[in-house]
Amino acid sequence: MKELYIGLMSGTSVDGIDAAIVDFSSSLPYITATHYTPYPPELRDKILALCQQGENEIHRLGELDVLLAKKFAQAVNELLKKKSVAPQSIQAIGSHGQTIRHYPHQPHRFTLQIGDPNTIAAETGITTVADFRRKDIAYGGQGAPLVPAFHQHVFASHHTHRAIVNIGGISNVTVLNQDASQPIIGFDLGPGNVLLDAWINHHQQQKYDVDGTWSAQGTIHPELLTNLLHHDFFQLSPPKSTGREEFNLPWLNSKLRNFRKDISAVDVQATLVELTARSIIDAIHQQLPAGEILICGGGTHNAFLMSRLHDLAAPQFIVDTTQKYGLDPDWIEATAFAWLARQTLKREPGNLPSVTGAKQPATLGGIYYGF
Repeated sequence: MKELYIGLMSGTSVDGIDAAIVDFSSSLPYITATHYTPYPPELRDKILALCQQGENEIHRLGELDVLLAKKFAQAVNELLKKKSVAPQSIQAIGSHGQTIRHYPHQPHRFTLQIGDPNTIAAETGITTVADFRRKDIAYGGQGAPLVPAFHQHVFASHHTHRAIVNIGGISNVTVLNQDASQPIIGFDLGPGNVLLDAWINHHQQQKYDVDGTWSAQGTIHPELLTNLLHHDFFQLSPPKSTGREEFNLPWLNSKLRNFRKDISAVDVQATLVELTARSIIDAIHQQLPAGEILICGGGTHNAFLMSRLHDLAAPQFIVDTTQKYGLDPDWIEATAFAWLARQTLKREPGNLPSVTGAKQPATLGGIYYGF
């Protein structure tokens, strides 16, 4: 008998909503259907504006909380209609929500994801689980990353070390030691696509660098790369997490002002690719001697970035995508939040204290019942 959940994911790239129906009736999750809903430009602009301090924030937040929830519900309803699946056959929706602030550091630590789960439940008729991150923070954790528990469930191996890397707006890694007695380690790595997307949008009015074609035409600027890697975040030990609050276009421009001679825009783009690749591979080398690196997320579509990961990782590591083991790299995080919703309904932990730094494992999120 099928055990169906829906996972909803919108990450730091702020490009749209991933929705996936996942069947958990077998030992490994099976993605039965997917649907992508892009954010209209005006909605994306509102989200990005709310990610920074500004006027009338509470009113704008309240409105956007409902607008996003309606968009999430629309994505669910379109997915169900496309695959002729009845809402009654879905156990629950796991909704990550849209992160607009993430400050996991002292003294007043918090994270905030919006997209009202009451509205999602009301407009789909399906029980919705949301607000996954704040329980972990309440127990002293970073509230991120949460996907490593799912990575352990799906990708752990007794035969080889594996690092699972998600390259979204921000990159994160799960380190799976082949020795099962070793704790699972996971943490944010730094900028994935967030600076790449912001830079090409500013200079070429494109949402992203298709296949990494533009960055591949540039030359890496060693001095700029070194300067960018001096960011305090890269010097921190895990557990650690980050977001647009630290890595954004104003931060990049502040770094560029330190150079007497202008660096061409395409060379900056190439250097940003190297920043992403180096921050990933350097961190993995510190955790594992050799093994497999499995990439998922939007970064898998950047051919230049993938080539740099291959080059930097060799010969100790083989770089591939999660498709190697039957899970589409574009849908890993949506699948993970379907799994986290299942964990919540089963009253089982969804976090890993060894990853987030929380005092204890915790059942995450709140449950908002459907009809």
